[in-house]
Amino acid sequence: MPRRLKFTISYDGTEYHGWQVQPGLATIQGTLEEVLSQIEGTRVDVVGSGRTDAGVHALAQVAAATLHNPIPTMNLRKAMNRLLPRDIRVLEVREAAADFHPRFQAVAKTYEYRIYREEICPPFERRYVHHHPYPLDERAFCEAASLYEGTHDFTAFAAADEKDSLGATKARTIFSSTARREGARLVYRVRGSGFLKHMVRNLVGGLLEAGKGNLTLQDLAALLRNPAARKLGYAVPACGLFLIGVEYE
Repeated sequence: MPRRLKFTISYDGTEYHGWQVQPGLATIQGTLEEVLSQIEGTRVDVVGSGRTDAGVHALAQVAAATLHNPIPTMNLRKAMNRLLPRDIRVLEVREAAADFHPRFQAVAKTYEYRIYREEICPPFERRYVHHHPYPLDERAFCEAASLYEGTHDFTAFAAADEKDSLGATKARTIFSSTARREGARLVYRVRGSGFLKHMVRNLVGGLLEAGKGNLTLQDLAALLRNPAARKLGYAVPACGLFLIGVEYE
């Protein structure tokens, strides 16, 4: 009997070319498929809740696959972690409904972006933060974050995507968008119905431009009101971005 399984996965994305399989390149999806195919004895396809970019990390990415192997879920988790590289860990394996799809059935995702503000970035932090020790109005950065809340067309904050030709809407709903200082880090957290390609990195780029005084709050608001007028074009590096979690009904 085929079994639909839901996986919760954590990974350090530094050494990977993103989530999606790419021929000849190390990816998170490709690595998971190799390990599950080895356990199953035949090819296994893995689908995820979304495609994280190269260098992006995840605390709790969600994926799914169909297996015939009757191995108990706890033993499967142990077997996968034994075979996976140490920068990818399976936190949980659960039985799921036969039609479970981690992307189409997700109702919300939360991302966090971490900016290191001190002059010297410790070497053990460098893979997981964007080091920005330069002058910045952090109050303006934090105040601007709430502008993104609500339902907007985020075309101005999205990179070109191969699916653009399909004409799909770029409207998304942001449930919460906040920023605050936490020790040496300036941390931005956003929870939304879904996100476009490079969208979170561009949202943070907009906040940085506001903090630098290059954009006003009115400028950012105008990008949401008239998204076709221009592209923001200030995507921050991927290393500071974490997928925190994915929510389902």
